[in-house]
Amino acid sequence: MTFSIVAFDPANGDLGVAVQSKFPNVGISIPFAKAGVGAVATQSYCNTSFGPRGFALLENGASPEQALEILIGGDPQRDYRQVGIIDAQGRTASFTGARCFDWAGDYHGEYCSAQGNTLAGLGVVEGMVRAFEETRGPLAERLLAALQAGQAAGGDRRGQQSAALLVKRAGGGYGGFDDRYVEISVCDHPTPITELERLYAIHRLTYLRSDPDKLVRIDTAIANELQQILHARGFYKGAVTGVYDEELLRILRDFMGWENYDERIRDDDRIDLEVLEDMRRKHALWLKQPGHAR
Repeated sequence: MTFSIVAFDPANGDLGVAVQSKFPNVGISIPFAKAGVGAVATQSYCNTSFGPRGFALLENGASPEQALEILIGGDPQRDYRQVGIIDAQGRTASFTGARCFDWAGDYHGEYCSAQGNTLAGLGVVEGMVRAFEETRGPLAERLLAALQAGQAAGGDRRGQQSAALLVKRAGGGYGGFDDRYVEISVCDHPTPITELERLYAIHRLTYLRSDPDKLVRIDTAIANELQQILHARGFYKGAVTGVYDEELLRILRDFMGWENYDERIRDDDRIDLEVLEDMRRKHALWLKQPGHAR
């Protein structure tokens, strides 16, 4: 009914899960992750206690294999369960019960494990691992690539319905107060993986912090453009001078909060190129609305 991947990024410690299923709202029952500890995917008649209990075992020194043995060993419905676990060292373990719908099984790669049941075949999980290993970039984007590859290989034999993406990073949540770096769920959609990618693009701009390589100085041309946009939107009342001063800094900060760029607000003479491009895009759309033509 489901295919998933659990994974770890040794470069920054990110831990995550991505999943798709012909079952509604899998985001609340299958993916679990905890920064610095591990990630768990529990599927096929999910035992949702495997997430928190698995983390407790890992935190107390168990390997993923040992944690899995304990979790499955005490479960009278284990023949119906499927589980994938990865820890904060990148070690993996998986289990597929004898009563899971065919095709059912798992495939392990470097810092990842893919598992699924009711699949088109082994190629689904093999393709997921291959895509994960060959894709470059943040863990979330590698997990999304794995889901797309799994679907391209036939995915869930019953079709598509929901998907979820979960990545945990210490201090990675909004404002740096928790580890909820990426947490997106598609409850019910004809193409949930594609929808998950669309929502992730929104999440990136709203919740993730700026890439230092995409910060540029606000020169005269950019300051001029910002003043024009902010003036049209009613935030800036002064003349368009191309001068980036304390007043423009304050107004830009307010506008970025208004437009939900909270995590990319700055107090210096830099602006995020992704933010600037999104401001341009939204402003162009705003100008097309009745009464806003200039």
